[in-house]
Amino acid sequence: MGKWIRPVIVGAVCLLACLSAQSQPYPNKPIRLIVPFPPAGTADIAARTVAQALSQGLGQQIIVDNRGGADGAIAGAAVIGSPADGYTLFFATTTALNAAPALHKTPPYDPLTAFTPISLVGKFGFFLMVHESVPAKNVAELLAYVRANPGKVNYGTGNGTSILSTAQFAAAEKLEMTHVPYKGDAPASADLIAGRIQVMIATLSAGVLPQINEGRLRVLATLLPSRSPLVPDAPTAAEAGMRGLTITPWGGLFGPAGLPNEVVDRVEREMQVVAARRDVREALDRIAFELQASTPQEMADLLSSQLQVWRRAVQELGIERN
Repeated sequence: MGKWIRPVIVGAVCLLACLSAQSQPYPNKPIRLIVPFPPAGTADIAARTVAQALSQGLGQQIIVDNRGGADGAIAGAAVIGSPADGYTLFFATTTALNAAPALHKTPPYDPLTAFTPISLVGKFGFFLMVHESVPAKNVAELLAYVRANPGKVNYGTGNGTSILSTAQFAAAEKLEMTHVPYKGDAPASADLIAGRIQVMIATLSAGVLPQINEGRLRVLATLLPSRSPLVPDAPTAAEAGMRGLTITPWGGLFGPAGLPNEVVDRVEREMQVVAARRDVREALDRIAFELQASTPQEMADLLSSQLQVWRRAVQELGIERN
């Protein structure tokens, strides 16, 4: 074989291999799922549970990539900067796509145009919790205690939902508390358990339930529409008389802007299958995450309506944007 023929043949084989890979149906390699929170929190656990189930339907491994900080904007920027080919997906939440645009003077992106909606994944259960040192066994007693100690009670927040829901609650009840922000529910919960903060509206992140069962933490109410089987004695916010709460803490699947329709359709179909799986639902019930799927348009509509709620609430509450 001539010296010039061998390189041509090798090049042709490589080209055919590349073309063959490109022509294979999506997906034909592992997928990265960016999560806008540190590991071990409720959002991370929910994302990993869903990712494992989705990977079975898609036939490819889904690798979770945690990018916490900046109200989810760091993760959002990573998604925006990725190719719109379906191999980078976003487990977006209220924090990343409602809080980040509403709480920043210069929004990091327009969530309505920077991403492609795929499907709702579910809704987070948030709970009003206090450290055992707080002498309150219900919301009314907490209100009385905070009013008797203005500025002396520290409350923590680990995400945008915590920030806005606590601000709405405090404004409605005219409470004066000191805000301590964290990059996620997991580190905030650790400080609540240690007593460095005394009050928190948050998800039930890893390690919290045992502390509740042992009495080190008390749940005074849930923001879910019905009582949670995890803490059945805790009333709903409506039952407890909590006022002013208007936000829905959701989680959903998105891609970068311009994601091909065939990719959106495939992932959405598999998400519908995952949402129907009893084992996945039961696993997520254990962290008070209500598994739900949706069409891309339904996800887009929820995003848009909640963005309006957030912007209006930030303005009405006079929350300082950073």
